[in-house]
Amino acid sequence: MNVVKCLLALFLSILAGAGIAWSHNRVETEKTPISVTEIAAGLRHPWAIAFLPDGRMLVTERIGKMRIIADDGTIGSALDGLPKVDARGQGGLLDVAVHPRFADNRLVYWSFAEPGEGGNSTAVARGRLSQDESALTDVEVIFSQRPKVRSTGHFGSRLVFDGEGRLFVTLGERSSAQFRVQAQDLTSHLGKIVRLNEDGSVPKDNPFAGKDGARPEIWSYGHRNVQAAALNPTTGELWEIEHGPMGGDELNVAEAGRNYGWPVISYGVNYDGSPVGSGKAKAEGMEDPLYQWTPVIAPSGMIFYSGRLAPQWERNIFVGGLGSQALVRLEVEGRKVVHEERLLRNLGERIRDVAEGPDGAIYVATDADNGKILRIVPGS
Repeated sequence: MNVVKCLLALFLSILAGAGIAWSHNRVETEKTPISVTEIAAGLRHPWAIAFLPDGRMLVTERIGKMRIIADDGTIGSALDGLPKVDARGQGGLLDVAVHPRFADNRLVYWSFAEPGEGGNSTAVARGRLSQDESALTDVEVIFSQRPKVRSTGHFGSRLVFDGEGRLFVTLGERSSAQFRVQAQDLTSHLGKIVRLNEDGSVPKDNPFAGKDGARPEIWSYGHRNVQAAALNPTTGELWEIEHGPMGGDELNVAEAGRNYGWPVISYGVNYDGSPVGSGKAKAEGMEDPLYQWTPVIAPSGMIFYSGRLAPQWERNIFVGGLGSQALVRLEVEGRKVVHEERLLRNLGERIRDVAEGPDGAIYVATDADNGKILRIVPGS
């Protein structure tokens, strides 16, 4: 089996090294001229960026700190008031999102690896940014993934407001073979996307609300590890990109009650070269992705770009690439990806998050001990 694994890994690496994407479309690298400016540096594995109304940034560091970064790049002190995080492996302080009415209520939401009885799990908390901006106050945990398990992998977890008073939370299936089967189990939150009201309560129109044998928070299931998600501004649908194993990163539209197949089907294989589940990429009753990457890009962070500074990029998807060390740009027509381009390859940086600033520029966070915030605009 080790021989199979090595041969497959070598084949995939050859394809990746040659710039060939074993996916649906040809990939271009660095075709579009861009200008990159370093805004801040010295962050410890920054995980997420969220803009305040005045243009400053909230940034999370996976080690468990949240900071405000000023327009000039000055990094503020860590905010007080956050609950304890389990900052091991892929765990720690993860996504952050500002409430759509932050100017009125000063509410900030964040996801994190929450320690507790049985191990840990992804949780979501919210609190108010204090007037002196030194702390988060009135902090409450509004959601905890169940069950907690002993794992340091696959926490998810992106936070997306739907503009109508609900919050989507993407959740990983915790990686290990003994846990990942729960992605198909509706009594478990593992491998799910959940949909909450802004206070953490369950929307009455959730697909499994009021049904026996299912957790009411669940929106969709059969996911692996969703670390990229955004609302399509044209349709209002939640689009998500999840990590595959060795091959098979997937772009999906997460629809109510739908099953996305993990770990029964996959376009990838296990890291030891063995088949995933059925060994097939498709199955009746399970959704096929809109687009898939083999070799993987290792997706994290995602936006639909507005086009404010770059009209030629309007409604394009920008995705962070960890393993691919790229900012991936996708042109989309309806639900079809028609073109892919990879930017920032020359930097050699793992791209953890992508955000659009109030100025129309694209900002990315690099995943490193000396993590950076970079500003990208079109032009040489």
